[in-house]
Amino acid sequence: MSMRFDRLLHSDAPPATLLIRVMVGAVFLSEGIQKFLFPGELGVGRFTKIGLPAPEVLAPFVGVVEIVGGTLLLLGLMTRLAAVPLIINMLVAIASTKVPILLQRGFWNMAHDSRTDFSMLLGSLFLLLVGAGPRSLDARLSARTGNRT
Repeated sequence: MSMRFDRLLHSDAPPATLLIRVMVGAVFLSEGIQKFLFPGELGVGRFTKIGLPAPEVLAPFVGVVEIVGGTLLLLGLMTRLAAVPLIINMLVAIASTKVPILLQRGFWNMAHDSRTDFSMLLGSLFLLLVGAGPRSLDARLSARTGNRT
């Protein structure tokens, strides 16, 4: 395994990082699955209502990103890499759904409606910065190489 790849896996984060990984991963996994289970309310229909382009392509794409990314976070596998598309996902979600609420209904309505979005964004950013922690597949893979950075 290359030194650069090992840096991606290595983490000095505390064991409690597992709690953040499970919370963020489970929510993304659940939301991704629901885009397929309830396409009218949470998938293509919602993306159409919001006015996102090509909703019939974008909604399933986002659903797959959330399912794959959430699963990787739950496993602690390629955690930093998995966090990147999830961060982008949340930035787009906030821009497309929460900024209009801010402009139309004000700060407090937006703050209330965006609490999960901001939690998911900050949780994903945290995992990008600190990695998966010791209770993860990343830690096992990194330990096998013996390369520490």
